[in-house]
Amino acid sequence: MISVPGGEVLTGTLDLISQSLTIPVLIILLIIFIISVVTIGAVIAEYSSRKEITVEKIKELIYDINNANTPHEIKQIIENSNLPKSEKKILDDIASSESLTNNSREILARKLVENEEEKTDKKLRRTDIITRIGPTLGLMGTLIPLGPGLAALGSGDINTLASSLTVAFNTTIVGIGSGALSYFIGKIRGSWYEKYLSDLDALSDAILDNMNNKQKNNTIESSD
Repeated sequence: MISVPGGEVLTGTLDLISQSLTIPVLIILLIIFIISVVTIGAVIAEYSSRKEITVEKIKELIYDINNANTPHEIKQIIENSNLPKSEKKILDDIASSESLTNNSREILARKLVENEEEKTDKKLRRTDIITRIGPTLGLMGTLIPLGPGLAALGSGDINTLASSLTVAFNTTIVGIGSGALSYFIGKIRGSWYEKYLSDLDALSDAILDNMNNKQKNNTIESSD
């Protein structure tokens, strides 16, 4: 105990605050664990429906897009590919922007790609948060019960000490386990989304290049 004026009040207040956090920490850890388990299911479902697009396939698509004569042909090439539906939708929107000027078309393409990046970042952000706060909450759940446990040990109450240590170990396991699981999931998803966005960026650039060149050629022919 702090042997200064008001020490008992200060230590009592801190003890009250720390003990009042026990239930919230346990509840949040339980929620985090549930989210981690649900995320595992989502990743498994995403993996089962995911189509692997090789570099050679992207190369073929770029050549096909470059050789297309009209936006309609580009749309057919995209539609007949094995690209994900979300990627097809974005590329189709870009190919359908033939009425826009070159600058406006590039602005639209950039905005569509940025919007897709925001969607992937949002998915990754969830696991990143759990990766960071899971072990922190686990540590809090470890330290909070040790106060009453050590106090009980001083008075010879072994049962209270054992109960406090059980809570401490359980929260540590759940916190660190959830954080490690989320880190693993985030790494897997991150590699998937990085390739997805890279493919999207390359194909969108190919479509823009084709349409801009066709529009430029049409302008030159009209002026002639």
